[in-house]
Amino acid sequence: MELLGLLLFVLWVLIATICTILADGRGHTPDIRSGSPWSAGNLPSEPYASLRM
Repeated sequence: MELLGLLLFVLWVLIATICTILADGRGHTPDIRSGSPWSAGNLPSEPYASLRM
């Protein structure tokens, strides 16, 4: 009897997972919108190794 209960619980978890994935749009995420252009901030334009030479 416990085995049947465990199997039903596992089946319920699988069905809930599939329903959640389908309701979420299968992983579709909207595009990221940015108002300002990308910049590296204070990072150097060349690797540190080449600056030492």
